[in-house]
Amino acid sequence: MSLRSPLFSESLLPNGTKLPNRIVKAAMEENLSNPKLEPDKALWNLYETWALGGVGTMITGNVMVDHRAMTGPGGVVLEEGTPLEGFRQWSSKAKVAGGKIIMQINHPGRQVLSKLGGEVWAPSAVPVDIGKFSKLLGKPRAMTESEIDETIQRFAKTSQLAEESGFDGVEIHAAHGYLISQFLSPIANRRIDKWGGSLENRSRFLTEVIQVVRKIVKPNFIVAVKLNSADFQKGGFQFQDAKDVIFRLQTLGVDFIELSGGNYEAPAMQGESRDGSTISREAYFLEFASEVSKTATVPILVTGGIRRKQIAESVLESGVPLVGMATALALNPNLPNDWKEEEKEKIPVLPEPNWKSKTLKGLANMAMVRYQLNRLSENKKPQIKVSPILRLLMDQIRLARLTKRYQKWIRNHSR
Repeated sequence: MSLRSPLFSESLLPNGTKLPNRIVKAAMEENLSNPKLEPDKALWNLYETWALGGVGTMITGNVMVDHRAMTGPGGVVLEEGTPLEGFRQWSSKAKVAGGKIIMQINHPGRQVLSKLGGEVWAPSAVPVDIGKFSKLLGKPRAMTESEIDETIQRFAKTSQLAEESGFDGVEIHAAHGYLISQFLSPIANRRIDKWGGSLENRSRFLTEVIQVVRKIVKPNFIVAVKLNSADFQKGGFQFQDAKDVIFRLQTLGVDFIELSGGNYEAPAMQGESRDGSTISREAYFLEFASEVSKTATVPILVTGGIRRKQIAESVLESGVPLVGMATALALNPNLPNDWKEEEKEKIPVLPEPNWKSKTLKGLANMAMVRYQLNRLSENKKPQIKVSPILRLLMDQIRLARLTKRYQKWIRNHSR
């Protein structure tokens, strides 16, 4: 057995926290909450499986800061008044092998399914454009000043509760077209007040969230940000914008920045763009991350399509200190241990639907990954040979059932 791979060296964050190795389980949307929108056995099992598989740090799927605004049914909510026992169990199970667990915290903004109802807030009343599927999403309205302030404080409260629950940190989701990403985007943000217009104004929401979070948690609590390298849309958030925002964030007490890309309109995080850019088949955002790392004073984490040890090591060689992996760990949760033991590399790959619609392809891919997460949560092995169309249909049936469950919960909650 050889441990020479730099992937298994420790990584020191700016706040003094040591990550056990360079491999980070990036966020995937699990939709595995219990009927009360809290974590229970399904999520505990899933994260314990990954922990035992050798990954050094795990970032959870979306945890919502507001029960009225969900990225999807079956999501987890952590806000004022939420019981913490399930979260304590979650963090405890995730740390059984000595790794770190970071909670990704999020507000979807305009990316809320219309079936879910709730509040569809956005910087401006600009709906998501995904062609004939646009009606699947709610019609947004522009946030008032008080709603902006309330939401910023919600990010702080969720972070405080995450710390109380034993999590090692939070990752503020400012990518993939969710609320903070919408504020950053000149397409979604048409405001003419202090929250819109110039990049300084468009990044104000993000910088204020970071500042209130950093103020409420302890210095050794990790505060990270997930940021788009670009939206991959003409007229959207561009590479230079991302560079400028990263420069602004470096002085705010951020411990690492995860770079991804895209949104519902251009799902670059799944290898699809909408502006004609070429996205590499593996390590989608590495070129940009490598360039940023040369001048960044905080560690950079790059995520997107990484499956092979050779590619993961090339990320470190390029100067990027942290390697994010998602789908590969859904297909083989023991992958880091396999690499460490120098097992012959097995690279499971999901079937790729040969469909014209990028939206349908994206939904099918998410459905196939969620199916693997479901199996892992039940202590079953992944099943790679699946039908994209069947998994898409079954996922829609399951999500419809979870949607009804959420609607019932919110009716009871509002009483």
